Amino acid sequence: MDTSTPVRILTVCTGNICRSPVAERLLQAGLDQAVPGGFQVSSAGTRALVGEPMQPLSAEIVRTFGGDPEGFAARQLTPKILRGVDLVLTMTSGHRGEVLQLDASLLKRTFTIREFARMLDVLDQREDRQRRAGADSQPSAVVPSQDAGSDVEGGLAANAALWRGLPARAAGVRHLSLPADSADNDIVDPYRRAPEVYREMEDQLAPAIVSILRHARLNSPVHGDAAP
Repeated sequence: MDTSTPVRILTVCTGNICRSPVAERLLQAGLDQAVPGGFQVSSAGTRALVGEPMQPLSAEIVRTFGGDPEGFAARQLTPKILRGVDLVLTMTSGHRGEVLQLDASLLKRTFTIREFARMLDVLDQREDRQRRAGADSQPSAVVPSQDAGSDVEGGLAANAALWRGLPARAAGVRHLSLPADSADNDIVDPYRRAPEVYREMEDQLAPAIVSILRHARLNSPVHGDAAP
């Protein structure tokens, strides 16, 4: 397991101009605050409008939440893009199937983004209960000091190890995070539809992104700008 490089996350939708770019840019912005230098987020589409910029209403959503939509260009999902990715977050269950058709080895590292977020919520709730129980029964530990350089380097390595093991841990609580309706795993496609559908996309996607960023902050071994 290589802990010397950032954790690579890929978001996937159809055209790569509406949903997955929003997820890419907002995850990157939030993760950069939680663990500076710890993540590299990109996106692609299963039937991408290659070279096209993000749709204006998607770009507006990105700006609203503090991300940067500039310089984006849609990419077609390929086996080469999937190579070396640590985590694939798709916008629908259908996209997940298309990812696995290209690279079946990603079976245990590919989730819909809403599904993955619910799993992290379960993990965070469980770990919060364990922390509370431990605080009640154990004395506080004394952490030895380290120089800043080695601390950051060690923190990034610890973060990489944690996130590369996270898909297996998340899958272990899948049975505790099943939705009432399987459609709740998907993000609606707003392409060429009314602004109201973009708002529906935002309402579905934003909570999932918040859950992922919360997990990154709670478990960050590196002190970023958004430390909890």
